[in-house]
Formats: sequence, C-alpha cells, structure tokens
Amino acid sequence: MSSSETERSPGAAPPADRAAADALPAVAPQLRSLRRQATLTLEAAARAAGLSPAHLSRLETGQRQPSLPMLLALARVYGTTVAELLGETVAARDAVIRAADMEPTAAGGWTYWQAGAPARGMQALRVHVPHGSQGDIVRVHPGEEWLHVLRGRLRLRLGDTTHQLAPGDSAHFDSLTPHRIAAQDPDGVELLFVHTLLQSPTAALCLGPTPGDTP
Repeated sequence: MSSSETERSPGAAPPADRAAADALPAVAPQLRSLRRQATLTLEAAARAAGLSPAHLSRLETGQRQPSLPMLLALARVYGTTVAELLGETVAARDAVIRAADMEPTAAGGWTYWQAGAPARGMQALRVHVPHGSQGDIVRVHPGEEWLHVLRGRLRLRLGDTTHQLAPGDSAHFDSLTPHRIAAQDPDGVELLFVHTLLQSPTAALCLGPTPGDTP
C-alpha cells in the first residue's frame, strides 16, 4: 500500500468514490504529467478547461473521477487525446481500427470506444449516452463536432433551437455554438462522435457547475 493510500486526509473521498476512481487508474498521473509537459500551472490549466483549481487538483490526485466532457476539455487544453489521458498506447498508428481492439471505457455515466487512431487532428469515438446523463451540461469550445446517431433518439440543443435526431440522422456544427446532448429514450442513445483537437492551451470547454465545486 502506498503512502498516499495510508495517509489519506479526513476529507478524502469515501470508499465508494475511491472504487469509482480506481476504474481509471492511469488518469490521475497522466493528467499531472501532461499538464507539466504543457508548462501550465494548476490554476491556468483549470481555467482553460472550465474547472476550479481545487477540482483539477482532486482529479490529479485520484480523489475524483473525471467525466467524459472533462476528459475532452483537458485533452484539448493539453493538445492530446482522451486515449493518452487514459494512458492507452498503441504499437503503431494504424489506419484501420478493428472492432475487437476497441475497449469500452466508462466516464461520467457515458461509455465510449476509441474509433480512431491517436495523435491525429481529429478524434473519433463511439459513444453510448444513458438517459438522464449530463443532459443539462452546456458545452462551448472552439472547433467543430460531427455526430451520427446509430441507435436510439438524441436530443441536441444548439443555441436556442432543440433538434430531435433519429437513427441515421447526423449533425455537424461549430462548437462555439452552445450545445447540449441528451438521450431521448430510456435505453439511451448510441452515436458516432468526431471532434477537432485544438493544439492550444487556451482551448476551453464550458462544463457548467459541478456539485461541490466553484468553477
């Protein structure tokens, strides 16, 4: 047992939260390492990602489990991919990604699979969004997003307009448009999701308020 485990402070996460954080064991050290590689202070990185410094500190020490939107935000800030944040490595950057090689990852209630190669200018994901998960989170950030509904119905709000997307429908929009994504059906929605990766520490994702934290 490490010293960090034996000397946990009284305000640390309870066992149930620690178990959830253990589901992504590589995230905490990767977050700190990539932030330092980007020569960003904790305060600067948190501000760029739309988080509070205290929240980012808890993510870096493994006391909190990041949601998928948080991982996407931090990947943009550090100029990398969610796969690298999770500590995933590949032997070579192959053009073909086999279904058998796509390992599911859970974050913030969503389940997603890497559908593209790392270290590219775009990131491709296959995502399952459960009903009632993060539907109230408003996202705003530079870049573009494209999504395609595979199964279920998606409620997509762009600015002041709400769209209902059925299987086979797609959407391609400027990510600076405030947007929300939610599953319309109780069984959730499955979609393909592609977004640009911005190689700039100023890229930010507005995640909305997180309980217990002040952005």
